[in-house]
Amino acid sequence: MEVSIIIVNWNTKDLVVDCVKSIVDSTKNISFEIIVVDNGSEDGSVGALRRLKRTIGQLIVIENKSNDGFAKANNMGIKKAKGKYILLLNSDTEVTGGGIEKMVKFAEQTPDVGVVGARLLNRDGSLQESVFNLPTLTRVVRQYWFGQKGLLDKLSPKGRQPVEVEAVVGAAFLITPKARDKVGRLSERYFMYFEDLDYCRRVRRAGLKVYYLPSAEVFHYHGASGRKITNGGDQWRRLIPSSKAYHGIVQHYLIWFVMWTGQKFGKLVK
Repeated sequence: MEVSIIIVNWNTKDLVVDCVKSIVDSTKNISFEIIVVDNGSEDGSVGALRRLKRTIGQLIVIENKSNDGFAKANNMGIKKAKGKYILLLNSDTEVTGGGIEKMVKFAEQTPDVGVVGARLLNRDGSLQESVFNLPTLTRVVRQYWFGQKGLLDKLSPKGRQPVEVEAVVGAAFLITPKARDKVGRLSERYFMYFEDLDYCRRVRRAGLKVYYLPSAEVFHYHGASGRKITNGGDQWRRLIPSSKAYHGIVQHYLIWFVMWTGQKFGKLVK
């Protein structure tokens, strides 16, 4: 088995069904399995996936009774996976043009790679920024106090050639065997948010590289998979603990202070 594709689903029945179908339709030249981990959906997702399984033999459905978080659910899929490579794919994505095969082929030909991120597209086909510089206190100070814009914003490298980056969005996130050996699975300290940044940071610390692969294109209906979680102020309730886990408590509050003062008073250093 060349690649195990792991999708975490929570109340996105129609999206996850379309995602699975897009994988089957666009992936023809490599062996794969699809593992959908459902986090206690109440919208009929599990029933729809079971019906789909009757026609897609390589589909595995893991049913959780509750929503224990994105990282933990992905790890459940990774533990069950038989593939050489692991592709973490959001339920609000659709694969096109052999994108998965391109990611696997690139990883096979690039010895130092730990993670490969796809080129993400919006629903209308326009480019979606999906690359990060890893956030640090120094970069926060430079952006919010010294006015050096763009240090912490998502970006997309120009051109069509693969490029080494610091971190990629976890919506289409290929993990290599070397990364699994040296880094392991996602950290379950994160319920939602920062788990992709954390993994990329650990990959780089392990001496491996993170690449952005623009030839592998994936449509990403941004935020649809987490919309219900992030409604009603829940976004901050999830984001703050993840920030504390990623930065550490002291640095989290220092970063918050720098951002707050920078937003309230403008550039402090002229």
